[in-house]
Amino acid sequence: MTLNALEKTEKTDVDLRILDKLGDEQAYREAIREWLGDAKRRFDALKAESDPSYYDTQQWWMAERSKVGLATPHWPKEYGGVDLSLENQVILAEEMARGDAPPMGMFVVSLNHIPHTLMAWGTEEQKKKYLPQVAKGQVWCQGFSEPGAGSDLASLRTRAVRDGDHYVVNGQKIWSSMSMWASHCILLARTDPDAQKHAGISYFLMDMKAPGVEVRPIKQSNTESEFAELFLTDVRIPASEMVGAEGQGWKVSQSTLSAERGVLSFEGGERLRYEVERFLASAVREDAAWLRDAGMRREFMRLFGEVQACRRFYRKLLKETREHSPMLAATVPQIKIINTVLRKEYSAFATRAQGLEGQFMVEEKLVRGVEGSQPLFNYISSFAGTIAGGSNEIMRNILSERILGMPKG
Repeated sequence: MTLNALEKTEKTDVDLRILDKLGDEQAYREAIREWLGDAKRRFDALKAESDPSYYDTQQWWMAERSKVGLATPHWPKEYGGVDLSLENQVILAEEMARGDAPPMGMFVVSLNHIPHTLMAWGTEEQKKKYLPQVAKGQVWCQGFSEPGAGSDLASLRTRAVRDGDHYVVNGQKIWSSMSMWASHCILLARTDPDAQKHAGISYFLMDMKAPGVEVRPIKQSNTESEFAELFLTDVRIPASEMVGAEGQGWKVSQSTLSAERGVLSFEGGERLRYEVERFLASAVREDAAWLRDAGMRREFMRLFGEVQACRRFYRKLLKETREHSPMLAATVPQIKIINTVLRKEYSAFATRAQGLEGQFMVEEKLVRGVEGSQPLFNYISSFAGTIAGGSNEIMRNILSERILGMPKG
């Protein structure tokens, strides 16, 4: 399926004035549900005619959200958003999860990291240049981690040297999600090699089509290539594309990383809840063998209880974010550890419960990128969650050293 084919599917008979109903919670929820149902029916019809790629699917879904004002609802109005309140963002996230809407995987950096960073640190020119393009399908990637600077990000060695009104960048980045589709990259590079390692870093907005940028996708154990390596050779970045002042990159990056918290994490927790419920419903319909095993039933109920507890923890995170609570510093690493371990344990259970048959079912999903839940696929992928966004070992160090005041070593 091509983008041109997707663009021909704009006609709909559903009343899509969702944002007119913000004053009435029930009407707002029902409008979202009606729109989601209509969008999914039209997409199912498209899938029956052709085989859309992941890229085309994501671009189609972004276009659908844009039509009803839900592409960037949490952004300020002057940059293309609608200033949606936190309460209404939560309702939207709940309904997206409930309706099993496509997650915005390709646009995580574009929708969350970019605005969170530019709103706090960007110039007005940078905001007006880049933010409106996201709702039109512009994909961004992140150039932070390096082969020798992942968990210890401040040890990065990619170098940016000032040359007139440009910086010349040389180095290598790794684990850059969706970079094979990205038009731009948020990049950390060392501008002062003699400064203390946190102080010598600067933050750039890099054009992925600039000469000297090479993207090499990384084949994962689940056969997908969500990540890539970036090789930067004499890449020239205008000085005007620096975010914040020279040497402030570490501080700016903390705004970027904090965007992974809040509503984005909350929606992920809601999606897991419905995934677990669908798994159980399917097992009951099919009279799965594991339901007759007392040990596996106990294990499932323990995991189900932890899913519900995690959902409450996400609400605690949102409350602390809204109230700027000093407890937020402790909640964030806790929920990162709890959530990633839970996903790993649940996908391991689901893989065992599905049995040998599930080992054969995985092939079609891996080859064709079929949307939906596949336990073995999810289990293989779950290990990345314990590393991405700060490894769980680093999170435990933060809790012990910074929150509990325990000595290092």
